[in-house]
Amino acid sequence: MGKQKLCLGLLIGSIAGGLLSLLDREARNYAKGKMAIAKNGSSYYIKRPSEAVKSAKNTFDRFNTSFTKGADNAINALEQVENTLGQFTNKQDREELNNNL
Repeated sequence: MGKQKLCLGLLIGSIAGGLLSLLDREARNYAKGKMAIAKNGSSYYIKRPSEAVKSAKNTFDRFNTSFTKGADNAINALEQVENTLGQFTNKQDREELNNNL
């Protein structure tokens, strides 16, 4: 029940805030321009659904490629840290061994 009230309050508050912001002429013009851009973009893709699918596929492929590159870079960085820590640990082990002899 509390979650439902919170969501309803957020929805009502955002609607009220949006309507109040439209009292300003500059905000209305900005919103009108953005709505026109959205309308033109959506009508273009409604007329050409294959282009929409192709565009979505290309966008996903670019995201996937950049995500993979980022993951590879992170793995390389972790391996370098691991190697450095391994060298440091081995050096300490050798020093302790020499001190015990």
